[in-house]
Amino acid sequence: MSDFPDCPSLELLRDTRTSIKWTRFPDDVLPLFVAEMDFAVAPEIRNAIVERVTASDFGYLDQAGPLATAFSSFAADRWGWDVPEPHVFLATDVSAGIVESLRLARPGPGRVLITTPVYPSFFEMLEELPVEIVQVPLLTAEAADGSPSARLDLAAIEREFASEAGIDAFLLCNPHNPHGLLHSREDLAEIARLAAAHDVCIVSDEIHAPLTHHDETFVPFGPLAAAAGALAVVTTSASKGWNLAGVKCSVIVAADARAAALLAHLPPEVACRASILGLHANVAAFSDARPWLDATVAAVEANDALLAELLAVYLPGARHHRPRAGYLAWVDLRDAGLGDDPYDRILTDARVALGNGASFGLGGAGHVRVNLACAPDTLREAVSRIAGILPTPSRPEESRSR
Repeated sequence: MSDFPDCPSLELLRDTRTSIKWTRFPDDVLPLFVAEMDFAVAPEIRNAIVERVTASDFGYLDQAGPLATAFSSFAADRWGWDVPEPHVFLATDVSAGIVESLRLARPGPGRVLITTPVYPSFFEMLEELPVEIVQVPLLTAEAADGSPSARLDLAAIEREFASEAGIDAFLLCNPHNPHGLLHSREDLAEIARLAAAHDVCIVSDEIHAPLTHHDETFVPFGPLAAAAGALAVVTTSASKGWNLAGVKCSVIVAADARAAALLAHLPPEVACRASILGLHANVAAFSDARPWLDATVAAVEANDALLAELLAVYLPGARHHRPRAGYLAWVDLRDAGLGDDPYDRILTDARVALGNGASFGLGGAGHVRVNLACAPDTLREAVSRIAGILPTPSRPEESRSR
């Protein structure tokens, strides 16, 4: 395994890939907006898919089967979470797992809490349900080194849980996208305690958990919910950690026997609509492609450090939330000299597509999300283009030799 994952050139990526990352914008736009990696897929996963294609194995599914075994092993090895295999259920993708879990746990109209700024698709997927979305912004502060930091606003969450209107479910993002925030064990335990006390169902989206950075600790919510007696499920997949979104397969994991009994009533279509190729790709990821994952995390950490260096020199007004998990960087550009809508200014004038902070809910305006799962030169080019539209531009070409 090399120190850096295989990363095709931008020209080859544009010529060979057909996802929205490469088709949404014209070829002169540098795409760093959607959470897709530029890296080549792990060979273990490629071989597993080719093997299934060679076997003409294109049938239907009705249960997680070997994926339950693979995920349980990964959870135990990486996070110390003992997951009984019967507690692992199959779904098409994490979005479907979230919607179907909420549909089961809280049927009918209700109120769902989310902590913002957060993954924009949370808003879209909740439109499928007759629910009111309650936004509670993260608490933001300044770390000892002067960098921005964020955490869950436990007091505000408790107020919403205890309010007259109440909260029926909390859609938790763990790790939190877009900040790459790892919630502390203490904060998550308090969420579990509050959920049990106020009868709030927790659906924890843990899709970025495999991408926890080295020397950091990810805390799965399931065991804490079980200990507190809170009704909770975890939705996750290999899709983000190993860049497999298109193969359409995920798992819903019950926090305890009560949640497992609930998930046993999922409609058969939830499992049947998952891809059999996706199942075997996920099995290979969790079981055999861990070295590739580790190399990818190391590359992302190096790119995050590079981005911090580039921003400090060429966009000194930017404030960079350093991720502790995942390959997404959250950058505050409100004081960077790029106007009230930095996303549009950067797209229009610099021809760089980033994630638009305004779409992440309360607290997101004036921010952008940057994809770090790319070649270092791609980041250098992006910052160079952005610096070039400032009133006094200075470009980072000289950093290419570093």
